[in-house]
Amino acid sequence: MAGLTLLNAGLTRSRSTAHILLSSLCAVSVAVLVYVAFGFSFAGFGSAGAVLHAGGREWNVMGSGRLFARSVNFDGSIGPLVLLLQIFSVGLCALIPVAGGAERWRIAAVCASSALLAGIIFPVFQHWAAPDGWLGQMGFLDAGGAASIQGVGGIGALCIAWQVGARQGKFTPEGIPTAMPGHNATFVLFGCLLALLGWLGLNMASAALIDPHNPGLLALAAINTVIAAGAGAIAALVGTRVRFGKPDASLTANGWVAGLVAISASAPYVKPAAAMLIGSVVGGAMVFAIEVIELRMHVDDPAGAISVHAFGGIWGLWALSIFGDGVHGSFLAQTLGVATLIGFVLPVCYGLNLLMNRFVPYRVSPSGERQGMDLFELGAGAYPEFVTHREDFSRR
Repeated sequence: MAGLTLLNAGLTRSRSTAHILLSSLCAVSVAVLVYVAFGFSFAGFGSAGAVLHAGGREWNVMGSGRLFARSVNFDGSIGPLVLLLQIFSVGLCALIPVAGGAERWRIAAVCASSALLAGIIFPVFQHWAAPDGWLGQMGFLDAGGAASIQGVGGIGALCIAWQVGARQGKFTPEGIPTAMPGHNATFVLFGCLLALLGWLGLNMASAALIDPHNPGLLALAAINTVIAAGAGAIAALVGTRVRFGKPDASLTANGWVAGLVAISASAPYVKPAAAMLIGSVVGGAMVFAIEVIELRMHVDDPAGAISVHAFGGIWGLWALSIFGDGVHGSFLAQTLGVATLIGFVLPVCYGLNLLMNRFVPYRVSPSGERQGMDLFELGAGAYPEFVTHREDFSRR
């Protein structure tokens, strides 16, 4: 989480640095509290609260647990470990939409949206994708949360970007996007290294839950995680060199993270050569995905969260069915998971945020955006000794 926070802060302008850092902290805090209080009961680890009878089978569609995680027994069972892993997972998921609304999304709205995600959207889909959920019953597999964390978070970023609209000056009257470069490449690249540490913990913990008696599975998950990140970064480096004539540091960093995202689904299931291919594909394609989202969809995504997390997560789900070694989800089951992300998570997330926007206004006022989120909402900038506004602000 610290790595993504630094990366997102570095990819945005200096006038909103403290704001995006605090927004990230608030999003994680609210998500963890709401998930433990309510969401984990809907996720219902090891329990079925609502069962749908269809096609002669029982489909587990909702968990059943007690509020405030009182269903978890701290008696040496695996339950507390699952809760701990899901606490980090929901925090990471809530962090992703912050990037999509960066530089114009109010802190109060960040907290409200994070509560919706952690209390309803994340736990419901997480339960469906678990081995005992209806997607899991269909054969769907997602070892490290490429769908439940990355896919849900990336779709959340898209919904927020739609809700708050583009930053002022991002698009010309003709709809052509203008460059708004980030302010700190050091944050961006150092954030990548921190993100690797977090992903190693996430994927290794997921492998341990799959088979706690197989230490080789933990090593394989860690090896594949590093390989996919490196392959994604090199693919993005080469892709930007070919596309723009020079390599781009920020897109290379996003390629690194996209590799981490894509391998999340299959880290314990694929060979290292497959992990290299998975990372290479998503790293190269991510460069063009970001361009399509801006040029064709006219969506302002300052840190590329939609392309990295939503697109990377979806590719990772399909890659598991293609490259999975031995135990792997079928292409049909993985596609059904992708369809559920698009057909359920997207409209529900957009609808809930649209409703919440009527009670807690999401977008800051135009004058506040011109002033900068740091000064407008926090009363102080992250860099008080430097000038953080260029001539584009002084002329207004």
